[in-house]
Amino acid sequence: MPTLTRLIITLAILAALIYAGMIALVTFVHPTQTEMTIRVPSEKLNPKPGTPK
Repeated sequence: MPTLTRLIITLAILAALIYAGMIALVTFVHPTQTEMTIRVPSEKLNPKPGTPK
């Protein structure tokens, strides 16, 4: 039984560390927002009749 208790405590500590890491990432890391432009060729928007995709 002591081995099972030690395993459960170890897993609980690892879960708590992972949870704390996730909270730290949410709190301290702020993403940068940038504007993005993607050009789409007109052939993809209006394909010619009879051409395969």
